[in-house]
Amino acid sequence: SCKILFAKDPLKIVRAQGQYMFDEKGQKYLDCINNVAHVGHSHPYVIKAATKQMELLNTNSRFLHDNLVQYAQLLTATLPEKLSVCYFVNSGSEANDLALRLARQYRGHQDVITLE
Repeated sequence: SCKILFAKDPLKIVRAQGQYMFDEKGQKYLDCINNVAHVGHSHPYVIKAATKQMELLNTNSRFLHDNLVQYAQLLTATLPEKLSVCYFVNSGSEANDLALRLARQYRGHQDVITLE
């Protein structure tokens, strides 16, 4: 159950740019599964923002920081009023866990249906 995706012919990815990843032979692959669908790999704006933040403070969201509040305000300003609460999590797994806990609390049910 913990096999890598390409067990018979594993990919050795050495770099990425935009929507593409490159193996050690220079072969280009369109990245459809690696959590970068929004801005791509090595996006200059994201690198600049991340570097600026890491120069100031590199931690997760368990501590209070003004940037979290400012980001939440900017984000919710683009959304309908019903979507005015932000939950910051550290990973997709944490997001899924929180979503399940919120749904269970709201609906009062424990059952879950998932797709493989």
